[in-house]
Amino acid sequence: MRGDKFALKLEGLTVRHGPGCPRCLEAETAAAYMERNRCPLCGSIWALRNISLRLREGEILGVVGESGSGKTTLMRSLYLDLETDNGTCYLECYQEGKIDIFSASRQQKKIIRNRLLGMVYQNPHLGLRMFFSSGANVAEKLIAAGSRNVAAMMDRTAELLEHIEVPVSRVREPPVRFSGGMQRRVQIAKAVANNPPILLLDEVTTGLDLSVQARVLDLIKRIQREYGVSMIVVSHDLAVVRMLADRTVVMLDGRIIEEGVTDQIMEDPQHIYTQILVNSLL
Repeated sequence: MRGDKFALKLEGLTVRHGPGCPRCLEAETAAAYMERNRCPLCGSIWALRNISLRLREGEILGVVGESGSGKTTLMRSLYLDLETDNGTCYLECYQEGKIDIFSASRQQKKIIRNRLLGMVYQNPHLGLRMFFSSGANVAEKLIAAGSRNVAAMMDRTAELLEHIEVPVSRVREPPVRFSGGMQRRVQIAKAVANNPPILLLDEVTTGLDLSVQARVLDLIKRIQREYGVSMIVVSHDLAVVRMLADRTVVMLDGRIIEEGVTDQIMEDPQHIYTQILVNSLL
C-alpha cells in the first residue's frame, strides 16, 4: 500500500517555445485551431500546457506518450533544468511542501537538485561526464551535496557501483567505454548517491536489448523496494510502465489526456489515443 501523503504536487505547468499570440494564449479556444501543439499564427510550440499531477510517497508514477508529447520536457522542468512559463511545484521534502520550487532562488534550486532529486536522462551524455571515471561521476553528486570526507565518498561509491553490478575492476574506467545498459546503471547510481526522496527516470530502457532492459527494470524495482523512493518513470513503451507503475498518466501534444491506476489504464482505456497505445501493446 502506498501512503496518502504527496511527495510532489504539480499545478498548471506550462512551457512554451515562442512569443505566443492572443489566439494561442487563450486556453479556452486554442485547441480548436492549433496544429497539434503548434500555433499556426505565431509559430509558438506549446511543449507543455497546463500539466497538473500528484506523486504519492513511495509511489511509482508512469508517464507514457509518443515522441514529442512533452514527456522529456516535463521531466527536465521538474528537475529544474528548464525555465517554465507558468505553474507551481511543491515537494513535501522541501520546506514541508509550502514553497514553490520553480520560484526558488538559484542557490536553493541547486540544493534541491543535488539533495532532494535524482535524475536519469534518456541521453546518458546529459547525466554523465563521459570521460571521467564511473567512480568520479558518482562522487561528483556526493560532492555537490556537500560531502568532503574522501574515505566515506569512496566507500559510498563502491557500494553503489557494486549494487548496480558494475565490476570493481571497471570503477576507474570512463562511461564512454561502457555499453548503453551499463551507462544507464552508472547514471542510476549517481542519481541515488545522496538517497534523494524523489527519482526521475526518462526512457531508461530505450535502445537496450531485452535482456539488458530486464536487468535495468529489476534494478529500479529493487531500489524502490529497498529505499522507498518516490519515482516518476517516463516511457513510450507501455509494457515498461505496466511492469513498474502504480498509476499512469498519458500525454499527447503537451497535455495529459488520461490518468488513473495503471491496471485500469491498461484494461479499460477511455481516450482513443490510449486505446491505440494499449492495442499496439497487445
